[in-house]
Amino acid sequence: MLLLLLLLCALGYVVSRFRRGRGGWMFYGAAFVLLVASAGGPLPVWLITHLQAPYATRPNITWAPRNAIVVLGVGDSLIVATGEVTPTVYAGNRLVESYTLYRECKQTGNDCKLIVSGGDPSNVGKTEAAVYGDILLHMGVDRDDLMREAHSMNTWQNAQFVQPMLNAYAPQRVVLVTSAMHMRRAQTFFEHFGIDALLVRADYVGSRFTWLPNSQSLMLTDAALHEYAGVLVYHLYNAMGWNPPALPRRHQAL
Repeated sequence: MLLLLLLLCALGYVVSRFRRGRGGWMFYGAAFVLLVASAGGPLPVWLITHLQAPYATRPNITWAPRNAIVVLGVGDSLIVATGEVTPTVYAGNRLVESYTLYRECKQTGNDCKLIVSGGDPSNVGKTEAAVYGDILLHMGVDRDDLMREAHSMNTWQNAQFVQPMLNAYAPQRVVLVTSAMHMRRAQTFFEHFGIDALLVRADYVGSRFTWLPNSQSLMLTDAALHEYAGVLVYHLYNAMGWNPPALPRRHQAL
């Protein structure tokens, strides 16, 4: 969003400077309207509502004899003072939700695996799978039930690298845990690799209209546009033949 605002302002300057007309003010005006809409509430409210609404309700889960719960990483943070690597502030709800689902599954007496997917995209020296996995073990996940996928650097690779792990384990029920805002892109990519997952959102972001611009609304606009852009690029790559062929979806047990 910041780049788009800067681009509009730069175009306004170029038009005003070299064409010496009033056309530049059209770009300045567009930048101002976009800033007010994105930082004041209307745009992020509309964007995140359409992203999250399909995943607002937590589904009722009927656990099968073999189950896999997949939780996606959302970055790590390095504590400079101590050198410790911890999950980002956005990871807490995903960890809690995935552990809650794991305990629900275990209480049925069925076989339950918890797959943590995430490499080191933040370049802090430890993978999300390692950091999150250790926390889940301390929370009470059985070591034999924890599976770690530590190579993926983005959502596409989450799906790509989790797929062979699921094929090897052959669960009858797959549950995918991530943020509601992130779920549409994650669902699109996992379905491309033939993974038919039950979708459980770990958190749901809210936004509201404000009279004055605020940084939170601007951040939410940027995050939502990132999700829409990711899905758009996926369909573009499909049209250009740059993605590997989609795999047939293996439907879950009823």
